[in-house]
Amino acid sequence: MIRIQPISNDTTCEKQQAILTTVKKAMGGVPNLISTMAQSPAVANAYLGFSQALSQGSLPAKLRESLALVVGEANSCNYCLSAHTMLGGKAGLSESDIMQARCATAVDPKTAAALAFAKKVVVDRGIVTDADVAGLRAHGFDDGDIAEIVANVALNLFTNYFNHIAGTEIDFPLAPALKAA
Repeated sequence: MIRIQPISNDTTCEKQQAILTTVKKAMGGVPNLISTMAQSPAVANAYLGFSQALSQGSLPAKLRESLALVVGEANSCNYCLSAHTMLGGKAGLSESDIMQARCATAVDPKTAAALAFAKKVVVDRGIVTDADVAGLRAHGFDDGDIAEIVANVALNLFTNYFNHIAGTEIDFPLAPALKAA
């Protein structure tokens, strides 16, 4: 059930319209997440700025999408799972990669370490051990990479929680259900 309505072109103020125009120009359309966040231009701009900044970081797009998937799965966010299943495919993740990421696993040991760490951050609310961080370093992540993993988790926690509270209508193909193990 939608609790926070997305804005529409006929009901926007100048700041909201600028956000919709910029996003439509960049993406070819405006996802419901953005049009709903745009109820507060400050919220939409914070999300867009955070997302844009992380896209310029050291983590490759495939890993960022995998992190979004593991966080979305841990939080049961169907909107984000659907969006990042599509976006992950565009970033080069296979269907198998996507399903594995949702389970915090990957064929590549470095990716698997990042996903397991991200899931631990979500499940344990950021409480990790020295050994958890050392495990990332042992797989080749430096301090900047670790900071970006945490930031990607935080960005996705924000969108997951926002979607749960807003009741954002999913406007992407629905993510497939995980098969029982």
